[in-house]
Amino acid sequence: MNKLLVSALEPSANVHLKEILKRLEGWEIEGVFDKSLGNPVVDGNEFNVMGFLDVLPKISLAKKTIEELAKRSLECDKVLLIDAPSFNLRVAKRIKEINPKAEIIYYILPKVWAWKKGRIKQVREFVDHKAYIFPFEREVWEDGIYVGNPLLDEIKRFRDDKKYGNVAFLPGSRKSEIKALMPYFRKIAEKIDKKPLLAVPEIYKNSINEIYGDVSGFEILYNTHDALLKSDFAFICSGTATLESAIIGTPFTLLYKARDIEFALAKLFVRLKYAGLANIIFQKEGLGEFHREFLQDFDAEDLIREYKKASLEEFREKSLKLRKILKHGSAESVIKLITE
Repeated sequence: MNKLLVSALEPSANVHLKEILKRLEGWEIEGVFDKSLGNPVVDGNEFNVMGFLDVLPKISLAKKTIEELAKRSLECDKVLLIDAPSFNLRVAKRIKEINPKAEIIYYILPKVWAWKKGRIKQVREFVDHKAYIFPFEREVWEDGIYVGNPLLDEIKRFRDDKKYGNVAFLPGSRKSEIKALMPYFRKIAEKIDKKPLLAVPEIYKNSINEIYGDVSGFEILYNTHDALLKSDFAFICSGTATLESAIIGTPFTLLYKARDIEFALAKLFVRLKYAGLANIIFQKEGLGEFHREFLQDFDAEDLIREYKKASLEEFREKSLKLRKILKHGSAESVIKLITE
């Protein structure tokens, strides 16, 4: 049995990893990932934080885990790093220091087109196979491979033209995101004329009240795609879920709310017109704006006005264009990199 060392910290990375493992035969995994996928050295959920200040308590755990992963690479056939560059670039560096022959695949590369271009040099120095998931990233990773987009593996159904009388609320998967957005979502849920659906990750099923606060005004769903497919509109925290909604074809608006100091730092370092991935892809293709974005300064009334203006037909047309741009899923291409 071949051994694959994996580093998948975030919930989205573990969803993508799950799609790979469904198809990968003759390999066992070890490393950092969700415990539902096997026996990790550290459960990826231990690193479930957001923002510059939230990271500080995790530094000690990160250092110990990096050392452990580097040692384990000596007994593994290949290494698969997924996203999370602040952690995974350090993993790659340490592995190459003690195991120069280790073959490292980096899947979902650092978003150097947004910020921290210095990471390009690190990736080129420590990574053997660069697997990117947006076609426009070829501008940066000329020696990499476009493997497709993982969401096209995971999304099997698309929005039809029916009205369902529901609105979905997706406050993200990181606890700090959830706490920042839930007060707005409660206000909106009280004022709209449709049933509010709250999408909650499975990992929080037993701690909803602790993490989300009062959810008495919502119907709880544990599957993001189901929530989007049966909703006429969605309010979504900035992140992967906005691209999911764009691919599915459900009208939505993107929200981002952080501590003032974190938002100021983000504005200082990130040089992009848009935060949403669908908007960035459309801009690169010369197709204009896909959806509206509300960053830091907004109120519930702003969001309700946007909800009332949304056109399902228009979003479904844009969704079809987006899927054509992304072409196909990525799991099969990543498996080829692992097994070759």
